[in-house]
Amino acid sequence: MNYIKDPMAIEVRSFEIIKPYIEKLNLDEAQTRIYSRIIHASGDVDYAPLIHIHKDAVEAMKKALLSGCKIYTDVEMVRTGINKRKLATWGGSVECKIADAEIAKYAKENGVTRSIAAMRHFGKDLNGAIVAIGNAPTALFEVIRLMNEENIRPAAIVGTPVGFVGAAESKDLLIKESKVPYITVTGTKGGSPIAASCINAVMYLIDNTRI
Repeated sequence: MNYIKDPMAIEVRSFEIIKPYIEKLNLDEAQTRIYSRIIHASGDVDYAPLIHIHKDAVEAMKKALLSGCKIYTDVEMVRTGINKRKLATWGGSVECKIADAEIAKYAKENGVTRSIAAMRHFGKDLNGAIVAIGNAPTALFEVIRLMNEENIRPAAIVGTPVGFVGAAESKDLLIKESKVPYITVTGTKGGSPIAASCINAVMYLIDNTRI
């Protein structure tokens, strides 16, 4: 069987296939790249009408990335999917505390999820950072609470938790109440690969060379 073997050629061809599904959405170049990468990561063109990109999200994320910001994630799968070598070229890094013993202890003692505990632990460190949540709606609810009640201000939020309990509601609340720019997908779709793809898409908007 003859098939494409070069990674960049596969990506280019994938985006060519995706193009007809998004070309009527009147997207600018940056939005097109993000939409394409989300659909590419999911293999699902039905994402197209569900994606919401705040008008200031791309520029806010670019500025934060170029300043060497940290990215705080809810689960290791998001951290793993982000191109950390690319991020490191600007001095940035990715943090995830979901598996830490102190987080597990706090969660058990306070009757909350580890994702909530981790976001509370990050607290003021989220100021000026990028938050990327791909799995846990409770993490996104907590970040929204931190913004509303503790005046925490990330540079931007990528909120794409997946599932049937709280996922759609947390993303609807992000759109309604977020104090900072965001990228999200409405409904039950989402997941760690989607969150990571958004981060990578913006990094490749800055510099499309791969490391």
